[in-house]
Amino acid sequence: MMGEYWHDGGCSFHPASGPDYLPLEQLRQLQLHRFQAVVKRSYDHVSLFRERMQKRGMSPEDFRSLDDAKDLPFTVKSDLRDTYPFGLFASPMSDIVRLHASSGTTGKPIVVAYTQEDLRVWSNVMVRSFAACGLDRSDVIQNAYGYGLFTGGLGAHYGAEALGATAIPISGGNTDRQIMLMKDFRATAICCTPSYFLRILERAPELGVDIRALPIKAGVFGAEPWTEEMRKRIEPEAHIKAYDIYGLSEIIGPGVANECQVQEGLHIFEDHFYPEIIDPETLLPVPDGTEGELVLTTLSKQAMPMIRYRTRDITSLETECCPCGRTIRRMRRISRRSDDMFIIRGINVYPSQIETALLAVEGTSPHYQIVLTNDGTMDDVEVHVEVTPEVFGDTIRTMETLQKRLAASIERIINIRVKLRLVEPNSIQRSEGKAKRVLDMRKS
Repeated sequence: MMGEYWHDGGCSFHPASGPDYLPLEQLRQLQLHRFQAVVKRSYDHVSLFRERMQKRGMSPEDFRSLDDAKDLPFTVKSDLRDTYPFGLFASPMSDIVRLHASSGTTGKPIVVAYTQEDLRVWSNVMVRSFAACGLDRSDVIQNAYGYGLFTGGLGAHYGAEALGATAIPISGGNTDRQIMLMKDFRATAICCTPSYFLRILERAPELGVDIRALPIKAGVFGAEPWTEEMRKRIEPEAHIKAYDIYGLSEIIGPGVANECQVQEGLHIFEDHFYPEIIDPETLLPVPDGTEGELVLTTLSKQAMPMIRYRTRDITSLETECCPCGRTIRRMRRISRRSDDMFIIRGINVYPSQIETALLAVEGTSPHYQIVLTNDGTMDDVEVHVEVTPEVFGDTIRTMETLQKRLAASIERIINIRVKLRLVEPNSIQRSEGKAKRVLDMRKS
């Protein structure tokens, strides 16, 4: 990783960001070279991948161009569970220096592994992520992602240190302490889920702290889908720029892609992660600019390479040059996942659509919950949304008017009318990590 020299501090360009500006031809050459190497490594060391290649009559030598990627087999999350714990490792345990794992609340956890070289790549893309947000070694980064088996905490931590910034490893939760240290340590940036930052914004005035008066200037938010409307609520209220970061443990953790200061899509660090968009029904690739499911291949991972991993995240790839000058492609914000979708009266509905509709109406707070029920014959949905204290103390007529406006806003976006209930402020449980937006009460 190209790092800074002693006299580089304060320069608006971080040397680690060099690959972000590679000419397209050179980038494609690098991707092909690395793709071929990772296909061979997986074929030689991962039996599941080798068997799937052999069923297709393919060997690593058949992968001659990036266009051949579409012929390779997919990897899906169940593959990681089915081979639990170490079945997809391509390196011996003697080369593995770290393991992370999911919580396993929906079955066996998934386990991911890293060699020392993998960790170096991870730090590199996190440095590039922070640099894209305009952060440098003069910054103080409060890391409120959870530490432990979850990849968010350590990924952001080592990236902040590699940047040369001052890292505050506070982890998630203990909101009062978060606010105290943010103020006392003069944090200039925070990393956490957007829903948890909302909790911080809500609690700070109760403690007599004005977040807008603190030195904090940037939030690096991820680990859950969030909308542009949420950004519009956060930025003016906190007086910061809110950046979207994307990653997933199966690929490396946070740092697969990140917004730059233009905030028009997330730059994918393509020299390490090869993106494709497929139609989730036909599984065929779609052209750049077309919405579909994001598929990623790790181009540098040693311990556990992922070939054509189906992320279930819905987005599109943008090839137009970004005003920031980076040449690596951007993907549109992940606003929904194909497996987050629920079907009501034959209509596909995503939680992010409901968030967009709610936050488009003044008088609501960004705290809501979607409750799914079934009366024995059909599924139904009810949306609970908090209103601001000012609105809650207003007249019944005002509340009824707001309720109708919110219901109409939702109907305009999802094309069905849903039950909507206005609830008093602070009545929906707050999250210290990923927000639980959907409460599924349907009988299985």
